[in-house]
Amino acid sequence: MKIKGIIGALSLLLIGIVFGAILVSGFGLVRPGLADLNLGAKEPPVKLDADASSFSQAFIEVAEKVTPAIVQIGVVSERENPHKDWFFFPFKDMPKEQRGSGSGIIISADGYIVTNNHVVENANTVTVGLSDKRQFDATVVGTDPLTDLAVVKIDASNLPVAFLGNSDNLKVGQWVMAIGNPLSLSSTVTAGIVSAIGRGQLGLIRDSYGVENFIQTDAAINPGNSGGALVDLSGSVIGINSAIAAGGGGTYIGYGFAIPINLAKAVAQDLIAHGKVSRGYIGINIGEVDNAIAKSLGMDAPKGIIIQGIVEDGAASQADLKAGDIILEIDGREVNRPNELQSYVASLTAGTTVNLKIFRDGKTLERKVTLKARDEEVKTEPVSEKNKSNENNEAGLTSATFDDIGLTVKNLSEKDKSDYNLSNGVIISQVKPFSKAEDQRLFSGLVITEANKENVDNVDDFKKIVDKKRGSALLLKVVDKEGNNRFVGIEIPE
Repeated sequence: MKIKGIIGALSLLLIGIVFGAILVSGFGLVRPGLADLNLGAKEPPVKLDADASSFSQAFIEVAEKVTPAIVQIGVVSERENPHKDWFFFPFKDMPKEQRGSGSGIIISADGYIVTNNHVVENANTVTVGLSDKRQFDATVVGTDPLTDLAVVKIDASNLPVAFLGNSDNLKVGQWVMAIGNPLSLSSTVTAGIVSAIGRGQLGLIRDSYGVENFIQTDAAINPGNSGGALVDLSGSVIGINSAIAAGGGGTYIGYGFAIPINLAKAVAQDLIAHGKVSRGYIGINIGEVDNAIAKSLGMDAPKGIIIQGIVEDGAASQADLKAGDIILEIDGREVNRPNELQSYVASLTAGTTVNLKIFRDGKTLERKVTLKARDEEVKTEPVSEKNKSNENNEAGLTSATFDDIGLTVKNLSEKDKSDYNLSNGVIISQVKPFSKAEDQRLFSGLVITEANKENVDNVDDFKKIVDKKRGSALLLKVVDKEGNNRFVGIEIPE
């Protein structure tokens, strides 16, 4: 009996040990306490050094200190009925409202806010939401469609004010942050670098006097960011976010564009003081100098911008500037793209005198120009002198083809002279695909009025000039049917 009792006791003990082991191991039946959990590795895989920690902290501090100066702007505007001209549409006289939103930057403690013109354009009501959740009605102080800038005002005091930096010091590759309210998501911060500066010819401002001199960044910008701040790592605002390179649905796909803050400051000051911009103009039509133009003028490299035409009675017409001159500098600043000149002049008021350095006939000259206000109706100088006789060379060529540059020209008919309002020139009748002429944006229907700064009366004149310039480059002055003229450089093979 004793042996059976011992065996029974051992069996019970063994069963207890096994059951205890099951309880301890869990097997999904019993979970350990929180104190027994050890999730993840004991240390991060990388220990940040002081420089890396400081770099990260810069982003954090900028976000914390600049965000209170960025506001959300809500707009209600009247949307035009697309069916208003349909006489059978029953509600054609009933306007519909549309809502929009954007961002703005507080630039004074008493409530002045800079934003984009397209944010508040045609607004019936404007509201401003601060980062502390306060809401205000706002009034539009003034707008400037040519720079896509506007200023609004709220009745408030002791507001947090953004520090406006110097966009002239901006460098490609510099870290920047975009702060705004994209897609109605308030106080959103993204980061990237400056991808390019002086970006123009984007077609965002559809006016021949529009100023496009954008900062390009890969910091994510989406609808609703318009009017928000592009800031550097010191927290200085260096740009006003304005547009994006958009994919389907208008969302960010890689690049955003901001208006330089130096231009925005000048415009905002004028709008606050006068309600409009009293901008000065030189009174010229300009274009970029490419390699062919540079060679045709005897320049050692493409630089500066070429004057395509002079506005009648404009500032330039009174300062000995001529079509074909190359502007190299303005007030000591080099200018190599049209938008660089436009942006600088756009920051100046009428009556300001600027100093130009120009290249003409192989010489560098200085000229002073006092900027004038823009007239609503401007006319460029005549492409040719109307009183100059245009003798028709009956015995000469009536047309000619220049295969090596891909161009065919013919004499002007009397109808052509009437249609183009010209007394001299040859009309381009054909341009060969993938030719030098096509590369320089020449096309059928343009009239060549000058070659090598000499008047062209007929095909014989043009052929003689082309033959003299073989092995070099030729400067052409061309005009279209609307009266727009420009200079074109084209290389002539031997």
